[in-house]
Amino acid sequence: MSINVWARNLVAVALLGLAMAAGAQVYPSKTVRFVITYPAGGGSDFTARPIAAKLTERWGQSVVVDSRPGGSAMIGTDFVSKSPADGYTLLLSASSEMSMNVVLFKKMPYDPLRDLQPITLVGTAPTVLLAHPSLPAKSMKELIALARAKPGSLSYASIGNGTPQHFAGELMKTTFNIDMVHVPYKGAAPALIDLLGGHVPIGLTAPTTAVPHIKSGRLRALAVTSAQRSGAIPDVPTVAESGASGFDIVQWYGIWVAAKTPKEITDKIHVDIVSIIQSPDYKQRQLEAGTDIVASSAEALSNRQKIDIEKYRKIAVAAGIKPE
Repeated sequence: MSINVWARNLVAVALLGLAMAAGAQVYPSKTVRFVITYPAGGGSDFTARPIAAKLTERWGQSVVVDSRPGGSAMIGTDFVSKSPADGYTLLLSASSEMSMNVVLFKKMPYDPLRDLQPITLVGTAPTVLLAHPSLPAKSMKELIALARAKPGSLSYASIGNGTPQHFAGELMKTTFNIDMVHVPYKGAAPALIDLLGGHVPIGLTAPTTAVPHIKSGRLRALAVTSAQRSGAIPDVPTVAESGASGFDIVQWYGIWVAAKTPKEITDKIHVDIVSIIQSPDYKQRQLEAGTDIVASSAEALSNRQKIDIEKYRKIAVAAGIKPE
């Protein structure tokens, strides 16, 4: 090979390297898909859409919310886990899918710890323990005393088997050594209808659906299941304040991408999303929906996910909840 040919090849390689570096620096250079695992118009959509709009403004590229519901939220999550590891497919998911499903299902089409790269927590929402006004108990401590005096006579409604509300109820039973009957419903609406009608004395649901009925006086809030009080209903005490130190069951929301996405891309996504969710207007919007904004490092989200898997596994064993 002549010196001239060798020199031309060297220049070509150098130019290729510069082109690749330039390409990496302009992320994103095309439309980004933001996958949610529930139908459009719901809570996930409410959380994701303003983030997508702000990212579109910031990046100069469209960020499109893509609803892929079904399969206990595994359809959308599986889609992201098998997408190219290039940062062009984001996932908004929750603890019920990323931690609880590991305990509830024998087989999953992906490993949420291995096949997805965490970006940041977005927020947390506690479960609210509600009581019909006819129930004599006006506080968590009075409820515990009533349940102990009449074992098995009280029933509590949840929005379904294997939900955060169900797990919160079962943890209350073991924590306070009380016997209550679980009544699962297919969603928050039918559970609230029966609770409002006095057909079931106690119910566990999200703040979004609980707050209007608490304010109207049609239902009484006894406690929230988070470690700290909820910003949406700060006057309602935590379960932990009733003598259950460490009691903490919340639905948290986070953002992921496919595993092995380059660090320079995940770092950019993290910085930009955290900036958006910590803005005053986004915080207020989410607080009104019952969610407290909590940003985090990728490592903190991963650790939270692992801790909750073990927590839910222990609750499931104690409650006799077996994986399907």
